[in-house]
Amino acid sequence: MNREHLVRMANQIGTFFQSQPDRAEALEGLANHIAKFWEPRMQREFKALLDEGGEGVLPIVREALEKHRALMA
Repeated sequence: MNREHLVRMANQIGTFFQSQPDRAEALEGLANHIAKFWEPRMQREFKALLDEGGEGVLPIVREALEKHRALMA
């Protein structure tokens, strides 16, 4: 799985949810989107990437997935 592609996709999702006025709702929505639409292999690879420092990942993406980590495979 290409990590640069995962980061780019996650950041695009994060950019969309960043515009939401309710931060808690945005974080949950972002995490739910990834949990629902990314296959488990992608989710596991992205979690590993975050565990290794998450280079290039937007802060909102990191925050959402750390807060709602249990939603992911």
